[in-house]
Parts: sequence; structure tokens; C-alpha cells
Amino acid sequence: MPVLRRVLRGMVWAVVAPIAAAALYVGTAAALMLWPARGDPPAPGSGERITAFVISNGVHTDLVLPLQAGGIDWRADFPPSQARAAPADAAWIGFGWGDREFYLNTPTWADLTLRRALGALVGANPSLLHVSWLAPAQLRPGSTWQLSLTPAQYARLAAHVRASLPQDRAVPIPGAHYGADDAFYEATGRYHLFETCNTWTGRGLRAAGVTVSRWTPLDFNVTWSLAPYAPP
Repeated sequence: MPVLRRVLRGMVWAVVAPIAAAALYVGTAAALMLWPARGDPPAPGSGERITAFVISNGVHTDLVLPLQAGGIDWRADFPPSQARAAPADAAWIGFGWGDREFYLNTPTWADLTLRRALGALVGANPSLLHVSWLAPAQLRPGSTWQLSLTPAQYARLAAHVRASLPQDRAVPIPGAHYGADDAFYEATGRYHLFETCNTWTGRGLRAAGVTVSRWTPLDFNVTWSLAPYAPP
């Protein structure tokens, strides 16, 4: 009987411990939304503003920046010709950071495997940047949040993206695409449970002086304090 009790106790802990850990993880992330890192104070006057966006698919967030603004032309590093067929009217460029194995082998949730998920959570693989060239019509309410940045804020946000390039060079992954308007590039850092695609987005926003949660492992941590996009 003592042996049986120990076995049963072990089985209970095997079930309860992961649930408790997941609840603590999500609960901590949710609680930190109530204690955000405050952004820059409003700029006086009506000086130049640069519009940028955050988009989310409900799990993963991307930064979306103007293809050319604030003295930065992203086409120099990320020419649209590196996509299979970027939109002719592309005006925006999206940046997402994540686990290399997950990115390249999980184009849809149906492709997700336990091995890939665990590999990403423990930081087993290098990272990549996923870059998309977007036409204005591809920015949709409900999945898009709008940023209004000063040129200085925008420069800091752009510097965050550039800091993810190895030796400040955009190195494409040959033949790696999800669709016609995207491409993948080498990146620095490793994805893991506490350093996710969303913490990368959130860190960029904090560097730019945008009010956002102090830790952003989940997409709602990123978007909670942002203004929903309303098309003109």
C-alpha cells in the first residue's frame, strides 16, 4: 500500500505540476499588464509623427514599419525582390522574430509537433527573422494596433530590428517562404519559454518609448495598451 500511495502521489504531481506551472506563467504575464513600463511623455506641439503598427494572429506578434520613412529605407536591406512576389503597392514591412525550426517547419498549426514545440520552449534552436512586404489593404482592424511615433522613437524601434541581424547584415534563407510576400533571414538570439516572439516585439516597443507590459511573453501583453487600428 505505501508503494501504491507513492505511485499515485507521483501520478497526481505529474498532472498537477505542469498545470500549476502554466497557470503561474500566464498569471504572472497577466498581472504585469497592470504594471506597464511607461512610455515617453507626449511630444509637445504637432511635430512630425511616423505611423507604425503591431499585428497579431492571436498568438504571435509582428512589428510593421513603413517601407520608407524617417530617413530609413528598408528596401536597402530587405529588397522586395527577395519575396516570391511582393505586392506592387507594398508600403509596409513586417518583422517577426522566432525559433528557426518552428518557423521553417510549422507554416500552419497542423504542422506543429510536440518535438518542435518542446525544442522551441527550451531554446534548442537558433532564431530567424520573418519578413513580410505588405500592401495597405493587408492591415486589418481586429488584428492590427497603431503606433504614432516621433522620429526619435522610430529610430530606436528600427535599431531594435537591426540589432537582431547578425553583424548588421540581412542574410536571407534560400527558398524559405510561407507565401508570395515573405522571406526569412538569419537572426541573433535564441527563442525559449521566457524569450518569445512577443517578448522580442515588446522589447522593441519599450526601447522606442511605447507604453507596454514589462514582460510580454504572450500576444495580449503586447497589444493591451496599444490603440486599435481604425482605417482612414
